[in-house]
Amino acid sequence: MAIENPQVKSEFEKYESQISKALDHLKSDLLTVRAGRANPQILNKIVVDYYGTPTPLNQMANITVPDARTLTIALWDTSMLKEVSKAISSSEIGINPSDDGKNIRLVFPQLTEERRKDLCKQIKKTAEDSKVVLRNERRDIIEAIKKLKKDNAVTEDEVVVYEKEIQKILDKAIETAEKLYKDKEAEILEV
Repeated sequence: MAIENPQVKSEFEKYESQISKALDHLKSDLLTVRAGRANPQILNKIVVDYYGTPTPLNQMANITVPDARTLTIALWDTSMLKEVSKAISSSEIGINPSDDGKNIRLVFPQLTEERRKDLCKQIKKTAEDSKVVLRNERRDIIEAIKKLKKDNAVTEDEVVVYEKEIQKILDKAIETAEKLYKDKEAEILEV
């Protein structure tokens, strides 16, 4: 739909940008959930005290996946081995690191049925929270459009057309969020 009014166009661009950010955030959240397979993204949220500076682990090392259930972390500064091991142990990923003096290995155990169900509940909540954010964005743009109507920048008929377009964008975004959730759930439940 081509929007002529520059104020409305600006609101739509902002809305689509916020929708995109919310979906990107959901994707990154789902990537950090452990699904029984070795996935380097699970380490994205781990921050290590690197000589007084909080530094993300992925900026201190090469992280490789030698097989489907193992991650190997090769630190550039091996003197930080103990700090990194401690940071991984205290994180919520639930894997104990083992080091050989040079590298850290993370072996992913097979998920139990109970743990799979817990992870599914966790990602469902994450997906639902994402949908709430998407709906809030819809509410915000509709309020902005109604304010433009109040200021006589758009007509009542235009408001109705814009609201339908806003709803189409939201429906597509929620469908995407649901697909992301279903894909991750299938990955978790896969034995």
